[in-house]
Amino acid sequence: MRSIFISGMAGSGKTAIALGLALKLRAEGIKVGYFKPLDPTKGSQNKTDDDVRLLKEVLNLPHDESVLSPVHTAPFHLSRGNNTAANRAKIMAAYEKVAADVDTVIVDGSLSPYTAASLGLDAINLAKMLNSALIYVARLTDDYSFDKTIFYNEHFRLAGVPILGNIFNNVSRTLLDKTRGIYTPILEDAGFPVLGVIPQKAEIAAPTVREYYDTLGGELLVGDENKMMHLVEEVVIGSMTIEGALSYLRRAPNKAVITGGDRSDIAITALETSTSVLILTGGLYPDVSVISKATEKNVPVILVHYDTYTAIERMHEVSRRIHPSDTKAVQIAQDNINEFCSWQSVVEYIKQEDQ
Repeated sequence: MRSIFISGMAGSGKTAIALGLALKLRAEGIKVGYFKPLDPTKGSQNKTDDDVRLLKEVLNLPHDESVLSPVHTAPFHLSRGNNTAANRAKIMAAYEKVAADVDTVIVDGSLSPYTAASLGLDAINLAKMLNSALIYVARLTDDYSFDKTIFYNEHFRLAGVPILGNIFNNVSRTLLDKTRGIYTPILEDAGFPVLGVIPQKAEIAAPTVREYYDTLGGELLVGDENKMMHLVEEVVIGSMTIEGALSYLRRAPNKAVITGGDRSDIAITALETSTSVLILTGGLYPDVSVISKATEKNVPVILVHYDTYTAIERMHEVSRRIHPSDTKAVQIAQDNINEFCSWQSVVEYIKQEDQ
């Protein structure tokens, strides 16, 4: 039985790739298991990782969440002590249950390849422990992010982890040709296969207003549940003058506008354009005219009690999560593998075990 380890930086879309690949392999008649060794869920250890819940429900997996994701980590996990040996034993015991009676196991990596390195449970150690081949998922923003992709590939290779290939995921329209014509040949010339280049699709890549609210916290001053599920395709910081803001706000559709609670002028102007959510900072309650206009336009308003800079930093943690009931997003995940990736290479790798 051969397993495939999906690694990549936080926000690269590892779980969407794992989901799409699992569905495609299953459609090809391959019995697929799913395993996420580390659960980075914030808060109580009794909470279920959303990714694990998604794969369990969509794939109808028989195992409990505690088996599918046996070890909990947190930003301060060393405060509980370094129980590397116990954690490794727990992971292996759970993995053996998941791997029984399946043709392959898709192993979903944690937040980033280096996560839990202090516990000896980073992507390299886990991939070697589970005897997995690696697929690296990269979300490119510029040449530096591509440099990071090469660096991690070289690091995996030097550590002796077999690399099945790379997938460039959620590639923006402006980078699509460069990814295909420049990044892909460079990576392949270095000896690292590219399995696919997946164009960005807002339905699966753009976070919802709800996901921004869950990450930022604060008070929801305006907003019903339907509007909380609207997609946020762009973020605009409203720190400019009204004259400079208007043309820019009109060009950005389905956006989140973040500005100080005392900038009623920017808020009102934003609400006259295609805005998914208005995020007010500094704990300053807006003028009643802003609340009235937001209610009229049915645009959610979130008030956070910290400054704009802190809010922007926290927004980096926001990512799109697919929910089991979101059948459209689940289908897109499978279609992306089918249409844009060399899934045949993965099937060939799995079937080599039988030869």
